[in-house]
Amino acid sequence: MPQDQSLSAFIRKAAEEFDVPGVSVGVLRDGQERFASHGVTSIDDPLPVHERTLFPIASVTKTFTATALMRLAAEGKLELTAPVRRYVPELRLADEAAAARMTVLNLLNHTAGLDWHLIDGDEGDGSLAAFVAKLAELRVIAPPGTRASYSQAGYNLAGRVIENVTGLSFEKALASLVLEPVGLANTFFDPDDVMVRRFAVGYNRGEDGALRAAQPWKAFRAGTRGNNPGGGAVSSVSDLLRWARFHLGTGDGVLPAEELRRMQEPTVPLRASTLGDAFGICWFLREVDGVHTIGHGGSGNGQFAELLIVPERNFAVVSLANSGPDGYQFNQSVVRWALEHYLGVVERDPEPLPYDAARAGEVVGRYEIDAMDLDIATDGSRLTLAVGIKPEIRAASEADMPPDYPAAGMAFLPGDGDEYLVSEGGLKGQRGFFTRDEAGAVVGVDLAGRLFGRAPEAP
Repeated sequence: MPQDQSLSAFIRKAAEEFDVPGVSVGVLRDGQERFASHGVTSIDDPLPVHERTLFPIASVTKTFTATALMRLAAEGKLELTAPVRRYVPELRLADEAAAARMTVLNLLNHTAGLDWHLIDGDEGDGSLAAFVAKLAELRVIAPPGTRASYSQAGYNLAGRVIENVTGLSFEKALASLVLEPVGLANTFFDPDDVMVRRFAVGYNRGEDGALRAAQPWKAFRAGTRGNNPGGGAVSSVSDLLRWARFHLGTGDGVLPAEELRRMQEPTVPLRASTLGDAFGICWFLREVDGVHTIGHGGSGNGQFAELLIVPERNFAVVSLANSGPDGYQFNQSVVRWALEHYLGVVERDPEPLPYDAARAGEVVGRYEIDAMDLDIATDGSRLTLAVGIKPEIRAASEADMPPDYPAAGMAFLPGDGDEYLVSEGGLKGQRGFFTRDEAGAVVGVDLAGRLFGRAPEAP
């Protein structure tokens, strides 16, 4: 197994710096794979992490779902520009016009206009059909096709499209369409497949600084399938590098090469987003130091995953970490180091502007999505951003949930004054922007590709 001493040394140092119990990293360069792992699968029952150790990969799953839909389209079994209702006639939304107009492509590039997620979608039998039956409860934030806003619910609905078109469960269809032909023999959805292999326990850091095992192990309870298309896969660094190799290739009989490339082409722009400059078909497209990259990340319950591919350099890097929130920062440091060390590509953060009281006054307040509140405040000398799960949702949940992100510094970026950078804390490095209405009032804020709408002020 090819090893890289400089890679091993870096991830050991970074894992210790961010205090992550277990990490696994892989690099694909000019066809050669390099692996490095550090730490243990579990603090209480430790086993060494290696390149086949299983981690929940959360939203990286979306790249599998999108590729499966692209294959069905290439085989003439569905049309990307067709209304979703052609394949999911039972679909009902809060906005009937949106339900009638929404296309499969809108789901794949996050322009369906759906809010982030349906919080109680895993109640009942936990199936995708049950999830879709409750989508009328989800807020529609924009007419389909008018703007990008990252939606877990949209990808779960895409999974229902796959079920109805194939006549199979999502998991069986995905295995047949993508996982098996690509050779991803170490990628699963069912915890029964995981528990007989080596896997990493997730951890969340409490207010006292101590790490505690995260439950449920994935971001949702065992037996819940309604979230699988958007974030339910479990995989390893070795399989994810094979997945990257596939997307750098010619389709291997799974997907025509031109359709594979089509997934990497811009479909809708993203503004001031850490995630990228545009959405392709699922992929976040980002230019780093003049080099085009495609990628996707995932955040679960005490677990973080990152996959970045540089097509023009035949390069990919995968990083998996089992601690929140610091696993995110670990993964970002690995990606940056790998780009610079192997390719000479340097990612630089923009320089924020000094504090401006007038601009600060325009944006202070609460913003929200279905699951979370985002609070922006000022002490008269700096702005802070805090984001967390809504208290009523946390109180009602029988499962443990990740801790909130406490108030951390943020600052405006040069330009029109509506773009910002988080400068500290677990979300350090995140960029976003504020949305204004026709009268110029701030009505929303984008964070991690999601639009948080301004909450009504309390009477």
